[in-house]
Amino acid sequence: MSRPAPRVVILCGDPVPTEIAELRTLGDVRIVGEAGLPAALPGADALFVWDFRSGAVANAWPEKDAETPAWVHMASAGVDRIMFPALVESPVTLTNSRGVFDEPMAEYVLGLVLCFAKGFPETVRRQDRRSWRHRVTERVAGRHAMVVGTGPIGVAIGEQLGRAGLRVRWAGRTEREDPRLGPVVASDALAEAVGDTDYLVIAAPLTDATRGLVDAELLRALPPRARLINVGRGESVIQDDLVAALRDGVIAGAALDVFEAEPLPDDSPLWDMPQVIVSPHMSGDADGYHAQLAALFADNLERFTDGRPLRNVVDKRRGYVSASPSSTVTS
Repeated sequence: MSRPAPRVVILCGDPVPTEIAELRTLGDVRIVGEAGLPAALPGADALFVWDFRSGAVANAWPEKDAETPAWVHMASAGVDRIMFPALVESPVTLTNSRGVFDEPMAEYVLGLVLCFAKGFPETVRRQDRRSWRHRVTERVAGRHAMVVGTGPIGVAIGEQLGRAGLRVRWAGRTEREDPRLGPVVASDALAEAVGDTDYLVIAAPLTDATRGLVDAELLRALPPRARLINVGRGESVIQDDLVAALRDGVIAGAALDVFEAEPLPDDSPLWDMPQVIVSPHMSGDADGYHAQLAALFADNLERFTDGRPLRNVVDKRRGYVSASPSSTVTS
């Protein structure tokens, strides 16, 4: 006898993407916005948080354990925004969308490195002014990059930069010799290891160890030629310290895809700094990513329904990194 279809709630703002609307064909699936979540969530078997920037889940979380979902899935690689105490301390299984964003983010970071090295922002600004001025650009081959984050995204970034000829080192939670990456610097000792770094790339999840990681001390430890690239979480960088370092010439530039507050406020000085590239949290959003996210959830929903191990299970208590092996969750 076939098992009944689990009751699924999808948190999604307007407009609802076609790929998400089509998930209704999978069974008992209800798509709601923030206002409808408190009424829809109690008694659901699974919650798909498509609107991963929303804070509505914590406010709508059922007080009775019997009414909480058995499984929550995030349409993002990072899960810090949903790590409220009631969820962390519960037996609820949490999964993420690991694997969807790795290569697009790696390409994006390489593009930013090339933008800095080849002066593309200045070229476009001069074109807008019809200003013809010959300039000499930099090479990327042989430059030094430090990638903070040894998960799939960080590794993909480092490998992409390595293929372009950069010399790549990694930093992670602990100092170690990684069989694939080689020496890994502990993030709490990063200031001692970045003296020859041309590009400091932040690609780590937000944890207690990475919150405020890039501060005035670390920025001063970088050489004046260095550029900061942050595609991880905005809270990993103390923004006021970065603004001061850029104004004082402590480092040469920054490319920021994530910020302490999003959208970046209109009055932020970062908008007007010529050595800064600002983008609206888009480094992993390449053509077809909606379909990939929906397909990953649909695959996990089939696994959930059949009682098979889920993909991308997150260890909620150990740095919010994906656990291995995946666990079996019953609906």
